[in-house]
Amino acid sequence: MTEPRSFWVRWRVAAGYLLAVIGFYFARPTNESIITGACIAFVGLMIRAAAAGIVRKGQRLASSGIYSWTRNPLYLGSTVVAAGFVAASNSWIVAAVVSGYILTFYPAVVRREDRDLRERFGAEFAAYAARVSAFFPWPTKEALGGPKFSWVLYIRNHEYRAALGSLVAMGVLVLRMWILIRFNR
Repeated sequence: MTEPRSFWVRWRVAAGYLLAVIGFYFARPTNESIITGACIAFVGLMIRAAAAGIVRKGQRLASSGIYSWTRNPLYLGSTVVAAGFVAASNSWIVAAVVSGYILTFYPAVVRREDRDLRERFGAEFAAYAARVSAFFPWPTKEALGGPKFSWVLYIRNHEYRAALGSLVAMGVLVLRMWILIRFNR
């Protein structure tokens, strides 16, 4: 029997694709909403890049740089990217669906990762978790130290996929806008 928490980990990506289809269908983008949304999404991609360029998954506990502000900068960045797509879509339905997705999947996945890191790194993770917020960032002096950003890690962690996916999604929203204008819908 599968643990209930693994359901959230396994299905969040598939649900994300379904969410994208629903989002594109209900989107009512305008030039202004796309520009605003793209700017917001870019900030989210930079947050994700800052994390992916220093983390060595499975090797050591990431606790410096952006990881000294939040234990989950990749999820924080993804949430900001999602907010960008909500803004670009110009649709309250998309806002509601995306919010529901984030509130359904992210807390469960964050709890799972915390549990896994606690098991793997013990007291080191406990001390880290005691001083750093699980999600909402809080700048600390420790952000100045630690490893420097590495393009090699950025690529090894496949972070370019988030950037390419965001570019494609914004392109689809531009196409959606053109279709709505062309067919007066």
